[in-house]
Amino acid sequence: MPVRKLKNFAFIGFCICCALFGLIVLASVLYSLVGQGLAGMGQHIFTELTPGPGSPGGLKNAIVGSLILTGLGILIAAPLGVLAGTWLSESEQSSKIAETLRFLNGMLMSAPSILVGLFVYKVVVVTTGTFSGWAGAIALAILALPVIVSTTEEMLRLVPTTLKEAGTGLGAPRWRVITQLCYRAAGPGIITGILLSVARITGETAPLLFTALNSNFMSTDLDKPMANLPVTIYQYALSPYESWNELAWAGALLITVFILIINILSTALPRWIKARKAAK
Repeated sequence: MPVRKLKNFAFIGFCICCALFGLIVLASVLYSLVGQGLAGMGQHIFTELTPGPGSPGGLKNAIVGSLILTGLGILIAAPLGVLAGTWLSESEQSSKIAETLRFLNGMLMSAPSILVGLFVYKVVVVTTGTFSGWAGAIALAILALPVIVSTTEEMLRLVPTTLKEAGTGLGAPRWRVITQLCYRAAGPGIITGILLSVARITGETAPLLFTALNSNFMSTDLDKPMANLPVTIYQYALSPYESWNELAWAGALLITVFILIINILSTALPRWIKARKAAK
């Protein structure tokens, strides 16, 4: 057999082995997560508050707190990210300001989440003198922002120039061309970016440790520490109490299922929107 074919088979075999190794690791993690998570799952997870040491309980307050923090973080990040991405897409490629913002956005996207948590801790928590839900939402918003900015810019750049020129030729002002034509054309992609940012921040623990902290009580007061799933899982997983360990596994399974649903939506929803537009 020629050396070239031997090298080709060796490379293909190496790639297959690497892929199988990754799949085996992923499957083992999911097997442990699903097995341990289902063992601790039950109605009490959604109806009872986080318990004290060695006591039975659930994750109701942590689930509600996570939904509030994630939702508020996206409400802050989405409009800012879409507007920033719009400006970058409409700016000239040679613009120094745009290049600087793209560079900073890329750095923020790859920055460790714990650095964002420390930054918000210094700016918000130290200034106000208390951990709070607002601080946690701001930290999550900062983490979600670069994903939305990048996705919005890329999707708007895919809008055909002829479509923009057609709107301008009809006498429409630039803002109307962007809002009525560009946003409609790029809408599914922008929605995908927002959904991916939700998946990005859902399981973040480090920034919430320095901002929202945690609470064993049911509270929607954003001016005080707020219960949340990531920090609760972190604390319960390290505890010596078996009941807390079971709740940690159940909480981890909930977050995994939620992220799975978000990823499915990020793929299915844009397709549904496009199909609906095509049917009209």
